[in-house]
Amino acid sequence: MKSRAVIALGDGSFELANLQVAEDPGVDEVLVRIRAAGVCHTDYDSLTWGKAIVMGHEGAGEVVAVGENVKTVVAGDRVVLNWAISCGECFQCQRGNFAICEKHSPVASPTPLEGHARVEATLRSNGQPIERSFNIGTMSELTMVRKEAVVKIPEGNDISYEAACIIGCGVMTGYGSVVNAAKVEAGSSVVVIGCGGVGLNVIQGARIAGAGRIIALDLSAERLVMAQQFGATHVIQTQQDDVGLLRAAAEVRVLTETRGADYAFEATAVPALGAAPLAMIRNAGTAVQVSGIEEDLTIDMNLFEWDKTYLNPLYGLCNAPVDFPKMLELYQQGDLLLDEMITRTYKLDQLGEAFADMHAGRNAKGVISFSI
Repeated sequence: MKSRAVIALGDGSFELANLQVAEDPGVDEVLVRIRAAGVCHTDYDSLTWGKAIVMGHEGAGEVVAVGENVKTVVAGDRVVLNWAISCGECFQCQRGNFAICEKHSPVASPTPLEGHARVEATLRSNGQPIERSFNIGTMSELTMVRKEAVVKIPEGNDISYEAACIIGCGVMTGYGSVVNAAKVEAGSSVVVIGCGGVGLNVIQGARIAGAGRIIALDLSAERLVMAQQFGATHVIQTQQDDVGLLRAAAEVRVLTETRGADYAFEATAVPALGAAPLAMIRNAGTAVQVSGIEEDLTIDMNLFEWDKTYLNPLYGLCNAPVDFPKMLELYQQGDLLLDEMITRTYKLDQLGEAFADMHAGRNAKGVISFSI
């Protein structure tokens, strides 16, 4: 079956191309027609991964066909895609660490393609197989994935594909870091550094968890307005020359009875701010690095005093079969704001414009819609 898709070429560029996707799923596979795909910084990073791949790792769509061993979905079901599938049997899965499955994880597994949909199920125009970003490649009209990579949207849930697709990474990462990793307690104080797509989901995760004081920090006044829409009770506009955000940390202490916040989350992806949440929390508080910083850092170890905890969770400790239905229910109840997060939708051939808007900070979240 022919499929239009965006291909990252590995050298910083991308192209719109036609792929050939197998129409007959293997026994454990699901063929999905993608209706919407989220756009995030990881997608931009994938342009320079040194190889050609089908782009996209946030997606929602409709099941076209399923393999004979697939019992969780049928053709016609609406689904959200999940890139961190788990085997349920390895060392990490047995300990509940499903996002870092040793067999299937595209980032933590020593054999990241093992157990995923057949590589040869997707061919380029020259007949050569092509990998998909995080083994799902959602910036494509069609994709073949493992059965564990799809979670059914319940009947009666009226979420749009555009809103559903962002659950697959940005929402899960922010919300899960609050609920699954930090386990924010009701009535507590929370600081969120950075109010982009992930940071806004940290904010609403804290609101849903019942945090009493949610303090949002960002350079952008416009993003701080969005932060209040999603649940921030206080905002602090930071300054570019505030090294390590130490001046902002002093303002946080004023707002938290001089001792610092109970929890602080970094969601900027700026390496220089990797230690900033430690400066925001009280003794025995919890700092969480949400954005996936991987660069070398120099940290003043005094920031760890006393009894502070620093967490670096992957994907909000996602367990998609459990977490996605919870978030879909929260959306249906009006608690998890997703429609409000989508600033703009784009056609597939407007990805360059979507990246430009993302880097300019114009979007909370941009989404590729296959219906426009």
